[in-house]
Amino acid sequence: MLKLLDSGRSHRLGWLFLCFLFLLASSLCDAQTTGTGAPGLRIDVSGANEEGDLGLAIQLVIAMTILTLGPSVIMMMTCFTRIIIVLGFVRNAIGVNAAPSSQIIIGLGLFLTFFIMGPIWNKIYDDAVTPYMEKAMKSSEALDVATAYMKDFMMNQTRQEDAQFFLEISRQGAMTRDELPLSIVVPSFILSELRTAFQMGFLIFIPFIVVDFIVASTLMSMGMMMMPPVVISMPFKLLLFVLVDGWYLIVQSLVESFNVS
Repeated sequence: MLKLLDSGRSHRLGWLFLCFLFLLASSLCDAQTTGTGAPGLRIDVSGANEEGDLGLAIQLVIAMTILTLGPSVIMMMTCFTRIIIVLGFVRNAIGVNAAPSSQIIIGLGLFLTFFIMGPIWNKIYDDAVTPYMEKAMKSSEALDVATAYMKDFMMNQTRQEDAQFFLEISRQGAMTRDELPLSIVVPSFILSELRTAFQMGFLIFIPFIVVDFIVASTLMSMGMMMMPPVVISMPFKLLLFVLVDGWYLIVQSLVESFNVS
């Protein structure tokens, strides 16, 4: 993460995602300007200029509308879903519902998402956003390049069975990996992420369940049936988590679980 910040491109991750959303809004057109070079703010009733582009005002309206979908896009098209679910399982497995707080878990999930998605967003910035801002590429072409990178990331995490399932439901016929539309890739990716996150959560719960079982059996054998096992097992679970350096293992497993080229 520090390498990304020290590379002179620390501004990218902050607004690169907003640029990608703007490309979605302006995928049918480039920015329209007036004769003096200043941006025109009029709405073209005909809806097109000589290049078939929409008016800038319409683009801005569409862009502002799509920006409201930003949180959903972050959750559904990146690694954020798996990370936040697994971190939630860790907190519930330990049994301390208020530590770490939800704000800390979401913040850690966001920064891990930026770290994992950083190489992909850098490629999108270099190959799509920069040429578009330099007017060397139309918005539709830049969108195709950015979408290709995001599709490649999602397909690397998606099980073939999930993609085949949604492809059969849509009745679009057989398609290759590159031909799959986002309407198939995104739900397949989400389903695979949920399955993987719950599998990791199950493995996380096992050692803590063993601790609860041992404590409950010990209390039962001592005749302390009125003592809640959770009160006794929680310190031991915290001790176990600290001794094995649990947060390091969890973060390491999450980062290595993503197939990012």
